[in-house]
Amino acid sequence: MSEFGLLGRSLKHSFSQTYFTQKFYSLNLTEHHYELFELPTIDELPALLAAHPDLRGLNVTIPYKEQVLPFLSEVASTAARVGAVNVIEFAEDGRLIGHNTDLAGFRESLRGFLPVGFTGRALILGSGGASKAVEVALRDLEIGYWVVSRNPLGAGLTYADLTPQLFQDHLLIINATPLGTYPDTEQCPPIPYEHLTSQHYLFDLIYNPSETEFMRRGQALGAQTKNGFEMLCLQAEEAWKIWER
Repeated sequence: MSEFGLLGRSLKHSFSQTYFTQKFYSLNLTEHHYELFELPTIDELPALLAAHPDLRGLNVTIPYKEQVLPFLSEVASTAARVGAVNVIEFAEDGRLIGHNTDLAGFRESLRGFLPVGFTGRALILGSGGASKAVEVALRDLEIGYWVVSRNPLGAGLTYADLTPQLFQDHLLIINATPLGTYPDTEQCPPIPYEHLTSQHYLFDLIYNPSETEFMRRGQALGAQTKNGFEMLCLQAEEAWKIWER
């Protein structure tokens, strides 16, 4: 048997198990199984690995994309660039290698969302592991940005800093926080939504629900919106390429 799974603290929202179970079925990989592993702390990872000797690959989600780094043997260039891991490769020699496929997934999904020749700047809401992949992707696409969070580090902004002028100058707004994820679907990032216009593009990394409160509030003011489902699929396919090679 070959076992794969998702590592996180709360996984009620996740579609990963359904996605990979369907993929294994379509490929007739009857000995492949995908499980959800909820850990209260990342310190329980060694015990999980010992209890599941058939593990061949793990996805990693909130809040462990950065916390998992000390438990890995090495990190691939994608994870090194981002500073966060969302895929763990189990090498034949026992090494655990961290990768980041969120980077490619977000970059390609965003590329298809924005109009050709987009020259605006972006606001990234949140400063966790997902936000770090977004930052690298925006740099790859040569889109300038500010990171917005409750407790910014360095040159970041707080939500209180968001002025009408900032919204006018930043037409792409990316929700990289978990606010609005199922089951807490009434939540949304605390931005001044009244400053949004039909010129804005709102990308929410959340995919469950398919339409978040963040997206709905933007749509009400004419903004274009996109959720994280395509990003999920793209990053999952990149993960599978790593695991099956």
